[in-house]
Amino acid sequence: MRPTLRGWLGRGGGQAVNVVAADEFRGTTVQVCGLYPFSVGTGTPMIGVPLGKNLATGASVCCDPISWFQRANLLSNPSMFVLGKPGLGKSSLTRRMATGLAGYGTLPLVLGDLKPDYVDLIRALDGQVITLGRGRGYLNILDPGEAHAAAARLQGEADRLNRAAAAAVGSAAATLRAEGLKVTRLAAQVLADAHGRRHTMIAALLTILRAAPPTDREEAIVDRALKWLDEHHEGIPVLADLLAVIRQAPDEVRQVALDRGDLNRYRAITEDLEASLIGLTTGGRLGEVFSRPTTTPMRRDRPVVYDVSSIDDSESDLQAAILLACWSAGFGTVNVATALADAGLEPQRHYFVILDELWRALRAGRGMVDRVDALTRLNRARGVGLAMISHTMSDLLALPSEEDRMKARGFVERAGMVICGGLPGAEMPQLTAAVPMSGAEQQMLASWQDPPAWDAVTGHEAEPPGRGRFLIKVGGRPGIPIRVELTRAELEVNDTNKLWHTTSRAGRQNAAAPSDPVDVEVLP
Repeated sequence: MRPTLRGWLGRGGGQAVNVVAADEFRGTTVQVCGLYPFSVGTGTPMIGVPLGKNLATGASVCCDPISWFQRANLLSNPSMFVLGKPGLGKSSLTRRMATGLAGYGTLPLVLGDLKPDYVDLIRALDGQVITLGRGRGYLNILDPGEAHAAAARLQGEADRLNRAAAAAVGSAAATLRAEGLKVTRLAAQVLADAHGRRHTMIAALLTILRAAPPTDREEAIVDRALKWLDEHHEGIPVLADLLAVIRQAPDEVRQVALDRGDLNRYRAITEDLEASLIGLTTGGRLGEVFSRPTTTPMRRDRPVVYDVSSIDDSESDLQAAILLACWSAGFGTVNVATALADAGLEPQRHYFVILDELWRALRAGRGMVDRVDALTRLNRARGVGLAMISHTMSDLLALPSEEDRMKARGFVERAGMVICGGLPGAEMPQLTAAVPMSGAEQQMLASWQDPPAWDAVTGHEAEPPGRGRFLIKVGGRPGIPIRVELTRAELEVNDTNKLWHTTSRAGRQNAAAPSDPVDVEVLP
């Protein structure tokens, strides 16, 4: 007769109903080495930006897509997709990652802040805030940015290498010639990329304006007109200059228009294109945001946010156009920085690109899904980490065509990591089709989306049960549940309810909401 691990069995035997778990202490290997063999590892990587505590073990969790891809080798590509209901902290989580990565030397790029959620953070990081909107700022889509200056700098370096190769002999000369050829190719690639981005942006604006893509002949006319501008125009052209070239009808443009030597036929061929360009340069649905010189050129050595919050949700066409323009300008700057780094002229820079409120961008117009699809496939080659944020899988699957819906679901499937906050139970079949999840993980996510409790005494809501709680999923591995708690310094740049800090009163000065008297009736 021996007692069990919980004591003697039977009535009066003293069997313990509950065994209290041993106390756990966390420390470094130097501090707890004397506790061997009673020490154990945390079980979660300690590489990356500190996010919070593991809800199951209390261990600290460090995580971000760039560190887990570059240093920990846990991801196949440096990207993440964040899902969760509004108000549970998705943007706060991403801002925490952006802040930590900035400390590691990675530059955050918010290419289109629609709320805005990131302006205060980028300003606190001594970054660049570029405001765009009607009467607020302009972005010239024909502006090559720093491409021409970078190409000239690269060509100068190639000439220097070629001169050094001419003075050297043997293997040293061959090495210098090969390096000079490589830099020459980089200069040509920078110019070709700038030309392609300008051509693509004009085609995208025409597509949004007409609700139909331009014809092949019109795209050929635009391409040849841009080349003519590069050869004959002094300074940086604008859309009005492109329209003037098409009206002037130079021989190079007439050749691709196939007017057969008839100027009247050329006018008929380019009439619709002229009308669309007039609409882009004189106002209309897309305003004049793209028709004037760029107000604030983007820098490649600082964090950057494009503040487009002044554009109302009702102007979906303008939202689509300005988001495409911001993405084009941002990734053009990244390409220039990468080319200069490959040539050894500047240090290698990594960027953390944030696409918040992705569902609004995808629904804004045709071509948006394909644009994001291209970004998700090329982010590793471009040297950037990508963060995509949306509410639910239903937002991604609410697109009009089946082709777009399949591409949108691919964003989640191809993401290196998926971070989920509170989600409705109805979302689980769609979510588990893209990300494998156990039944316990699904129940956890569903419990986090419950509404906050109401305190009848204070008259205020308690904190929602899912605020700051997220589940990190990487492939088929078990999820890591965490709780993110913001520091006091972060709270100052994470306030997205600034407009609700004062009460609205007609005929009296605004006062803070807590100062209003509250009448509480105590019932017997």
